[in-house]
Amino acid sequence: MPEVSIECIEQQGQRLWVVRLGRRTLSFRDENAARAFAAQLHMRRDWLLQAQPGAGKTS
Repeated sequence: MPEVSIECIEQQGQRLWVVRLGRRTLSFRDENAARAFAAQLHMRRDWLLQAQPGAGKTS
């Protein structure tokens, strides 16, 4: 399963914080909101990996 990542980008002169999980992205204007969402997403991802044995393993 892909990792949760957060990065800062500039778009049309505005700073945006982008949270990514694989191909999925969500943009925030507020850094704290992006970090809070990324933390929750990371915890949810870990919970799902624990609930489904073998789901996070790659061969």
